[in-house]
Amino acid sequence: MSASEHDAAAPTDHRDGSSADHPVRTAAFFDLDKTVIAKSSTLAFSKPFFDQGLLNRRAVLKSTYAQFFFLMSGADHDQMERMRSYVTNMCAGWDVEQIKSIVGETLHDIVDPLVFAEAADLIADHKLCGRDVVVVSASGEEIVAPIARALGASHAMATRMVVEDGRYTGEIAFYCYGEGKVEAIRALAAQEGYALEHCYAYSDSITDLPMLSAVGHPTVVNPDRALRKEAAARGWPVLTFTRPVSLRDRIPAPSGAAVATTAAVGMSALAAGALTYSLLRRFAP
Repeated sequence: MSASEHDAAAPTDHRDGSSADHPVRTAAFFDLDKTVIAKSSTLAFSKPFFDQGLLNRRAVLKSTYAQFFFLMSGADHDQMERMRSYVTNMCAGWDVEQIKSIVGETLHDIVDPLVFAEAADLIADHKLCGRDVVVVSASGEEIVAPIARALGASHAMATRMVVEDGRYTGEIAFYCYGEGKVEAIRALAAQEGYALEHCYAYSDSITDLPMLSAVGHPTVVNPDRALRKEAAARGWPVLTFTRPVSLRDRIPAPSGAAVATTAAVGMSALAAGALTYSLLRRFAP
């Protein structure tokens, strides 16, 4: 991300419209896949699910192909619908607590942990400005919530599956996608008192156009072709994130009280994994 790009989208205190007498609560809403982390959060867990007997080799290879396609071309509405159908059918009958345990135990091994360094900087900036950070993803909440916690996010909004007798039925209770993301954002804004006209949102996909349009300060990140065209027409900032960086390489050595304070905030925002291992390599037959 160039200096001009960062300046165009960097959060600033005075844009919130707040004052000492009239504080305004705001938030920064981040899509997850290809915006904060480098890959699909759902498909990245194919290997531990395979190791635990939840997937067969054919399903793993299919997930690998889907991951590769997702990275190369993004996902439009029809592709997202096919992925949704595939994932929900795949997990029907799975034990919910087993999934939570697998994700919890393997999160940092799968994630590495790595995030886009540029995304980590923005998250830290927003937190320093006093804004809540909210991760909004179409992936399942059992995967999104732990990643959001690792990022130091205030809230996570994700797809929720129907559960009966502790197992997924294969049906969706809430699909956090498209207008569904806006529904969740508005509900959270009403609960937390966010002024959406002063909030920020970041995403890579045209399918998140409703989310970006719902806030006063939208920014597109690594946009697909359709979203790039829309951003140009609307005059929205466009950022390119290219540097997944290991957490251990990002921790600064504090040299004073002010630096230590900034480092502590930054570390809480950077404690996430970026899904940057090549699934094609790991699942090669």
